[in-house]
Amino acid sequence: MRVLFAASEVYPLAKTGGLADVAAALPAALAALGVEVCIIMPAYRGVAERMRSLQDAGELRIRGQSLRLLAGTHPDHGVPMLLVDAPELFARAGSPYGHGDDAVRFGSFCEAVARVASGIPARDADSATNVNKGHWDTSQRADIVHLNDWHTGLTPAFLSSSAPRPRTVFTIHNLAYQGFFDRAQFDGLGLSPSLWSPEAIEFWGGFSFMKAGLVLSDALTTVSPTYAREIQTPEFGEHLDGVLRQRSTQLHGILNGIDTTIWNPATDTLIEHHYDAASVAAGKAANKRELQQQLGLADSDQPLLGFIGRLAHQKGADALLAASAELSQLPLQVVVLASGDPALEHGFSEWAARCPWRVAVRVAYDEGLAHRIEAASDMFIMPSRYEPCGLNQMYSQRYVSIPLLRRVGGLADSVDDISGSAPTGIHFEHTDAAGVIYAVRKALELHAQPALWLQMQARGMARDWSWRPSALRYMQLYQSLLAA
Repeated sequence: MRVLFAASEVYPLAKTGGLADVAAALPAALAALGVEVCIIMPAYRGVAERMRSLQDAGELRIRGQSLRLLAGTHPDHGVPMLLVDAPELFARAGSPYGHGDDAVRFGSFCEAVARVASGIPARDADSATNVNKGHWDTSQRADIVHLNDWHTGLTPAFLSSSAPRPRTVFTIHNLAYQGFFDRAQFDGLGLSPSLWSPEAIEFWGGFSFMKAGLVLSDALTTVSPTYAREIQTPEFGEHLDGVLRQRSTQLHGILNGIDTTIWNPATDTLIEHHYDAASVAAGKAANKRELQQQLGLADSDQPLLGFIGRLAHQKGADALLAASAELSQLPLQVVVLASGDPALEHGFSEWAARCPWRVAVRVAYDEGLAHRIEAASDMFIMPSRYEPCGLNQMYSQRYVSIPLLRRVGGLADSVDDISGSAPTGIHFEHTDAAGVIYAVRKALELHAQPALWLQMQARGMARDWSWRPSALRYMQLYQSLLAA
């Protein structure tokens, strides 16, 4: 089974969110199960230099433009990779997204993915059949093209309608980001005029890459069972709930995993003091003291509450900030690592300035500090308004930081509430200050009962958070498509 896995970002080569983590870890898990898999992504500035075993794999001509293919392997786990190299499109400063010509940039990427998936004749990629061992042979057709989020959504539109045609799986990581563009940009991509209709990819007077993936792919997945149900409702469906209800029989909710080699408190190279199930208490205490000293917090045995994420409406950071006055009166310390909305950045920084020994805020993206916060914190809060899957609640359970989270999406699927017989965390209903205060007060009550707290920690740490269960589900889906 040959699977071409297309994504706009892959950790550690490019990352703006959880998509990058999935695009690195899931292909590695599939490869471990015997799938012949290759990751394909754009060659942003500096990406090629971080690859292993890089070599030229040919050239594509797309709407008069030259796009080189570079073959190599992932720098961490050695899964074959292809880079679509077009410096004028992708080698830019700043974020991979938010450029004025994103329709052309990712439309070209989608067309390149379709061409590679269909197998590139030797005249188009002279070196394709001369790849080194361990590289993807671009002259051979893929069986499955696994597409991820809107940046890849047009790929099925560029695949030939003639057989044999690769089967397509489209995964929704976050339905809120849809790749919406106008008619002029549609015409510029050379798409079939028949696609400009409400039944196809036309959307509110423009067109949507996300809708193209939903309408044109053979199977749809999203990153948790609860989110798969939620997005079929007006509340969470982002105006695409009708499309998703129509395709409900092809929509599968498969919970993400995490990279348990990177996120492992027994071996994590980014934390100072390692620990396992037999040494949790000592390891957590040592890491807390280290973090308190680093961030200027008081040396205290009070519980430490962590928050890591984007300062955005989705993540509910405003609710945490709205609860700051009351949280400041409770017997706990708070550490925040986040960036985003400037007003929220200012608000959190002011909170830390008012309570410097009890509240530490770092406005940044810092992978190492994120690991140290997970290793040091006693509890971790996620007041998300919606959360397709979420990863931090899995990291937190593995690092025995009890998650406090709103009952939505993958958060509900991956953390068992105290209302059940085997809790691993605390659910709350509303993204507001009252919801946050309820969860924190309940956590403090439980923290004061050491036997119960230790049981919750042990259950979360013992769960299998690896990608293997999810990868098996994806393999079954691929096999069902090929059998059909």
